[in-house]
Amino acid sequence: MDKRVMVFAPSPQLTVTIENLGGDADLHIHAGGQGLWQARMVASLGVPVVLCAALGGETGTVLRHLIEADGIELVEETVLSRNGGYVHDRRDDQRTSIAEAPGDAISRHELDALYERTLLEGLRSETVLLSGPADGRTVPVEAYGRLAADLRANGCRVLADLAGERLDVVLAGGLDFVKVSHEELLDDGRAEADEPEQLVAAMHALRERGASSVLVSRADKPALALLHGDGDRVFEVEMPSLHPVDPRGAGDSMTAAVAASLTLGESLTDAIRLGAAAGALNVTRRGLGTSGGDGARELAERVELRPYRTKGR
Repeated sequence: MDKRVMVFAPSPQLTVTIENLGGDADLHIHAGGQGLWQARMVASLGVPVVLCAALGGETGTVLRHLIEADGIELVEETVLSRNGGYVHDRRDDQRTSIAEAPGDAISRHELDALYERTLLEGLRSETVLLSGPADGRTVPVEAYGRLAADLRANGCRVLADLAGERLDVVLAGGLDFVKVSHEELLDDGRAEADEPEQLVAAMHALRERGASSVLVSRADKPALALLHGDGDRVFEVEMPSLHPVDPRGAGDSMTAAVAASLTLGESLTDAIRLGAAAGALNVTRRGLGTSGGDGARELAERVELRPYRTKGR
């Protein structure tokens, strides 16, 4: 296996963001989507990364050039369906959606070809990170379950940043690590409230269903970590307090940094510290998944893991 991270990002997006530059509109055009942002973060930490994706239509043509310009190795399946995209206006420092174009579903034959490419690249990689599509109809849920099971059965380290049905099916195949937000736990009905006790119970339930380690991000509150090798102990992850410019993408940077750290052979606790630092640093920037690798490593020294104690203890 190569010391690299393979990111499964079935349908990247073309993103256009309008910023204010001295009173004039300033256009920023990037490849985006959860998996792309994560791959960008892994690369910034100096870890080789390969992105497996389906690209098609005019948006796919543009995405191909943008992904390669980011220095990310792209393994693509060219498809007839088009990739999605969006136009957001940030000129008033708020993110306002101007247009959203969902990606098209790929055909069965295209899915088979994408699956084969992804499986082979995953088997060559130290770590595999499964990310979700921007539009749920792009790739069938069951493909995630098969991929997680096949890769883990063949000795790959498998991480996931998923929710809903996709999380359900990958848990069945087993995961080394899963990151989920507290909002996703609430939306999925895995927790009834955002109280820490409720979230901790949901974390233990995820472990029982197949996740060795679980990390729950909680916006501006300390993340919660249930780590393999530490029994049933849960840790609060105290992150540096930084003024947010754009909170989007912090969780993606967190997961990506964990994947990069583990690929380098670092400990799970060090990986969590680096993930927390990358997520915290991400909110200080307008670009998603753009935390500087050196900065994240320096900030990681300020992250603390403290044993979580339930009320009354």
